[in-house]
Amino acid sequence: MPAESPGRQRLMDAVVAAASVIVLIAGCSHPPPPKPPEFQPPIPEVPNPSQVAGAPVANGTSGLRPGAPGPTRPIQDGDGGEIDNLAAMAVSDIEQFWAGAYGSPLKGKFVPVNAVFSWDSRYKNGSFCGGPTNGTVNAMWCGDSEGRDQNCPDDRPSPPAVCTPSDNTIGWDRGVLMPQERDTGGDMGPVVVLAHEYGHAIQHMAALVDVKNAATATVAEQQADCFAGVYMRWVADGKSPRFTLSTGDGLAKLLMVMIGIRDPLLTAGDPHEQKLVHGSAFERVTAFQFGFDGGVSTCAGIDETEITQRRSNLPKELLEHGNTGETPITNELATAVIEAMNKTFALATPPRLAFDQQPCPDARPSPPAWYCPSSNTISVDMPRLVLMGTSLARGSPLDMMGPLFGDYTAFSVLVSRFMLAVEKQHGGLALDNINAGLRTACLTGVATAKLSKPVTVSNGATIALSGGDVDEAVSGLLTNGRVAGNVNGESAPSVFARVAAFRVGVLGDENGCLKRWP
Repeated sequence: MPAESPGRQRLMDAVVAAASVIVLIAGCSHPPPPKPPEFQPPIPEVPNPSQVAGAPVANGTSGLRPGAPGPTRPIQDGDGGEIDNLAAMAVSDIEQFWAGAYGSPLKGKFVPVNAVFSWDSRYKNGSFCGGPTNGTVNAMWCGDSEGRDQNCPDDRPSPPAVCTPSDNTIGWDRGVLMPQERDTGGDMGPVVVLAHEYGHAIQHMAALVDVKNAATATVAEQQADCFAGVYMRWVADGKSPRFTLSTGDGLAKLLMVMIGIRDPLLTAGDPHEQKLVHGSAFERVTAFQFGFDGGVSTCAGIDETEITQRRSNLPKELLEHGNTGETPITNELATAVIEAMNKTFALATPPRLAFDQQPCPDARPSPPAWYCPSSNTISVDMPRLVLMGTSLARGSPLDMMGPLFGDYTAFSVLVSRFMLAVEKQHGGLALDNINAGLRTACLTGVATAKLSKPVTVSNGATIALSGGDVDEAVSGLLTNGRVAGNVNGESAPSVFARVAAFRVGVLGDENGCLKRWP
């Protein structure tokens, strides 16, 4: 959350400029895009705080089933290791799902990809989709013959020479990418990456969208997220013979992998010219949820018009990406944030900010920040707030893969505690139930949108947000849930409900939050 003073640059834009990206999760094809089916959003305006897709939220085991059937697909250039076996199991499972699920409104019939490839990006020993695999911390579907190695014969040579036919193939980096995703999401981390990539293959089969056309690239990526959601619903329902997925912590970790991979579009004119096309974190979670809740037909209906409508009320500042880094979290900045909230919402009695634990008879402390209704005080445990807002180290290929935490992960919690003061002064609202937490997440979304416009505070500094801050807030919603916490810090079990409530606020207003969660 940038505090700007005269002569000081903005300090909190999106985490990394697209031009610096080398982590690529992309597809490439040119089918003519037909008019997609009419879109029908499956997500209710008031999601159940304790359910996911109609089933109770439950924590439990997620990952590879003990004694699961082996993979049905051989891996080209694999090393026979644990990561490659997990990825091969994933591709086999995804193909088993689509063999049964592919149908109307998707055109044509399901045909498995021609081949699957593995490489280690740390070594100079191969190519995939017309490019070297050395340094390619990547997983991708490659389906465009324009990227094919024209010297590649039908019969592949023996190692060390590597020749990769690029027509309808999937490949992944076993050396860096997949281990990192497994660290973040457990066994299901690599699986959701490949489910997204297979989504591009499904688009190609159904001739839904041109994934190399910059004008439709966001559609292609969000459709692929949606198709990944369709497959993961099958897994969560217990129908996969190879994998399990819990709807509590398992789903949250999986979504962290998805929003952590911020892959660019490689343009046809210049393979080094890159552009972020996935949209904000809550757009990605929304697209995944469309598939998880609504199925294949919902994914096929995502188009430019639908995405434009979803973004119609989103402040343009929250769609922009820059590279200005993070702001140190200090007492002074926390004070400025609360002052900016006071100026924005003009409460008759603004809450007091305290940097120690104040006694409170009507609420339990919930660090790093909590609100006491009886004293109208927001207490902050600054060391814990700083820890929550600590971002990952920048400057490596993994910048574009890991969970996206930063200063607004922390300050969104502080803002949410201010919004509890707004609720208290509105009157007649319970602050200690689960709906209060979702109402608070919604109002925090309202505040986030308002802070996209700079607010000048008494010391002359300004507080303003930008696109990366939304992603940081959503990362917090998926992991600690504090923004969606009630006055006692208790949050809704459903990660979908938390993000949906925040999204309603970002796209709406205060009255909309109060009507949905009275």
